[in-house]
Amino acid sequence: EVAASSMVGIMAMRTWIEPVVAGSQVASAFYDTALLLVVKNYYNQTNSTAPSQVLEDAQQKAVSNFYIIYNLVLGLSPMVSAYGLSKLGDKIHRKIPICFPLLGYLSSKTLLLLLILLGWPVEVMYGAAAFNGLTGGFTTLWAGIMALGSLGSSESKRSLRLIIIELVYGLAGFLGSMASGYLFVGFSDHYREGTVLVCCSIACYAFCLLYSIFVLTVPKPAASCPAKAKSAEEVGGQLPEAVVAGSSQPSESSILTPVSPSKLIIILLFVAAILYDLAVVGAMNVLPLFLLREPLSWNAVEIGHGNAAGYVIFITSFLGVVVFSRYMRDIAMIMIGVASFSTGILIMAFVQWTFLFYIARAVMLFALIPLPTIRSMLSKHVEGSSYGKVFVLLQLSLVTTGVVTSTVYNKIYQNTLDWYSGFCFILSFLVGCLSLFPL
Repeated sequence: EVAASSMVGIMAMRTWIEPVVAGSQVASAFYDTALLLVVKNYYNQTNSTAPSQVLEDAQQKAVSNFYIIYNLVLGLSPMVSAYGLSKLGDKIHRKIPICFPLLGYLSSKTLLLLLILLGWPVEVMYGAAAFNGLTGGFTTLWAGIMALGSLGSSESKRSLRLIIIELVYGLAGFLGSMASGYLFVGFSDHYREGTVLVCCSIACYAFCLLYSIFVLTVPKPAASCPAKAKSAEEVGGQLPEAVVAGSSQPSESSILTPVSPSKLIIILLFVAAILYDLAVVGAMNVLPLFLLREPLSWNAVEIGHGNAAGYVIFITSFLGVVVFSRYMRDIAMIMIGVASFSTGILIMAFVQWTFLFYIARAVMLFALIPLPTIRSMLSKHVEGSSYGKVFVLLQLSLVTTGVVTSTVYNKIYQNTLDWYSGFCFILSFLVGCLSLFPL
């Protein structure tokens, strides 16, 4: 009996997606810091003869232009493969939309290492972004992770389950960001700047891929919501529990009655998620550029600390869900998260000193709550066999919006740089407030 119990425990542990979430996010934190500083150094060298003030503005615009194209390629390329990979995940094997993107990450990040070692131009990274996207990218990976997380949890605990995954994501990002600045400059005496940091990123992605292929197992769909699995299959969509319980005979009229409200809820949740993500992505895209220039003018270590401060919201948002879910409905928790981010980003617009940046970050303590809670609400209105498709459609919507937002915000930032560099944050505050209307 002890051996059998131990075996069951081991099998249960093998369904944990958290090691993939943690490893890939540490790798991503390393890579993001390395790419930003490699690009900054590249344009600093190419404009090194210019006066200091002109150099800083030219460097800001050059880095901004690089990220406009990079984010466009990174965001649009998954549209070719994301839905197909997620559909294969729903029909054939849940690990497909996890393993393919990880393989793409591993290959594309290796290009940054070659760029550093061989002195290639930074434009090579556009090709890396394209390959990353064509193999699914973050769009497919995160949808696959959310699908596995939803399958392995009951409806009553799904919001908590998904926020735990986000918490692991945030803690890993925090640790990766804290270490990234030191790893970037710490070995520069022996190796080219960034070499060790990118090697660490590649090693983390390799671990995630090997774990996904050889260790990870998919939880049984029946464990998600056994009481409703049969009715979900028959109806072709998951009805609210009250409706299922209250209808003694599932006639055609009784089945069709809740479809319209359910579809309306799904549409409104999509609109709210897109508007909120637009506000967040827009602000976070220009924030690194904002930190590099005056009045803050942060170095690699300070940027690492600033990124780490951003990841603290994963802990505070998790604690918020643990407490709020006992007393509030999902929709109220989402509104609290939106208000938290909107207020914090408004403060960010007036940051002149380092301490004020950390105050703004502190106010955003519940900013992570909206999106995982929206995903949890969505999962309650679709059947388990469609989780992958629904989550990837949401992720594609967010990525498409994010690509457009990134381009628009970078251009607005360039045009308001001399006038008011915090204008983009005020814009995000207004868009964040707009996302409350569909909710």
